Amino acid sequence: MYQPKKTYFYGTGRRKSSVARVHLFPNGTGEITINKREIDKYFGLETLKAITRQPLVTTATIGRVDIEATVVGGGVSGQAGAIRHGIARALLKMNEEFRPALKQAGFLTRDPRMKERKKYGLKAARRASQFSKR
Repeated sequence: MYQPKKTYFYGTGRRKSSVARVHLFPNGTGEITINKREIDKYFGLETLKAITRQPLVTTATIGRVDIEATVVGGGVSGQAGAIRHGIARALLKMNEEFRPALKQAGFLTRDPRMKERKKYGLKAARRASQFSKR
């Protein structure tokens, strides 16, 4: 049976069409790696980095854990939200006492908003041609 080199806590996060698999290593240095790249190299905007770190700031674990995340699908905003959701779930497995703070901030709830599908007869989900009433 496979034995990992270091113990870790796992959390899956989802947002829009993005899925993030997050491995949280306790007793770390605060390093965050996304798709084998440093967070500063992966996300250009500071807001996306802040979104990703929100659960760590809420639970005051921001320099005490290392995070390795693999994220696929969607755009950068959805990926940041998916990583945040995965980190929150992994923190919950690490310490169940974080639940009230994470729940209060809304990090444990999966955001159900998705893109609306395109309808026939229209150009997009709701967009119709301008002169359709003739």
